[in-house]
Amino acid sequence: MKNLTRAGAALALTVLAASATAVPATAHPSVTSHRIPFTAATVTANDDGSYRIVWTAPGVRKVTVKAGGTVVARGGGRGDVTVRGLAAADRQWFDLVPERGGPLHLADRLIELDGTVNFRDAGGYRTRDGHWVKMGEVYRSDALGHLTDGDLAKLERLGIRTVFDLRMPSERAADPDRLPAGATYTVADVIGDSGAFTTMPTTEVEAVRMMVEGEKVMVSGVSARAAYSAVYAGVADRDRHGVLYHCTAGKDRTGWSSAALLTALGVPRETVMADYLASNTYRAAANEAALASLPPAQAKVYKPLLDVRPEYLNSGFEEVREEYGSFTSYLRAGLGIDSRELRELKSDLLLG
Repeated sequence: MKNLTRAGAALALTVLAASATAVPATAHPSVTSHRIPFTAATVTANDDGSYRIVWTAPGVRKVTVKAGGTVVARGGGRGDVTVRGLAAADRQWFDLVPERGGPLHLADRLIELDGTVNFRDAGGYRTRDGHWVKMGEVYRSDALGHLTDGDLAKLERLGIRTVFDLRMPSERAADPDRLPAGATYTVADVIGDSGAFTTMPTTEVEAVRMMVEGEKVMVSGVSARAAYSAVYAGVADRDRHGVLYHCTAGKDRTGWSSAALLTALGVPRETVMADYLASNTYRAAANEAALASLPPAQAKVYKPLLDVRPEYLNSGFEEVREEYGSFTSYLRAGLGIDSRELRELKSDLLLG
């Protein structure tokens, strides 16, 4: 099941990345020589310990795939290879090296832990202008209260150094975070006293409405703006690496955090949406179990609260348009990120 969900999420994001505008193969060499020629690339870990690596690099004849400096596969401008026999690792990284242009350093987006189901890398996406968001810098997750000692040791080795908790006081009290050694912890309560998500709906329609309206609060709510400002300041801090933000399910408050960050970096909206909707894939088994434990009528009401849906995220972007006029104005007026800070953020997190 895990293999199927990972592969499905990776495939959807690969297809979307391939649909983005590519650097023309006929461009002048001085334009393309330092750019990353890949328009799509993903790594997916399989249940048998192998890795599937898929890429598209228009105009490139040869691509070499390395793991730990050793060549493990080769291909052309389009590749789909499976690598086997690698030693076990906390996270297996691959370098996709084209015959010309910049390489990509990629791993599977999902971080396998015993105590979470939606812990993943926020990077690994291509922007509209051909840059790539670095992996291994920023992470997103569901709650950390059930992390095992082994999970904590793994996160320490992966370099998780800063944790932003987006949850309400009641959530934090009921399920306190467990943190890897040396990590700093910051509360960044998105909901605050806005009242969003605090009253259980009684119908399916009410549940959908609550999610749509709650997404708007994440954009224009006072506590939300302060919370996301703190998160992005942490992400932009050059002294901090391995930044993690999370809520309870890692899908709504965390979902907007990633959606806004990726949008600010220039990732296309369709890719941002696919990353947001991937929570449905990674949380599928947990959601199904939760619904199966409820009477059918109650499960019907509860399902919209467990889902992420395009209309939810679109409500957030619509709130940006209505309240701020543009996403750039939202960053500046809503979150206090000016053009200089945005350039610095891109400099830190973008490749190519």
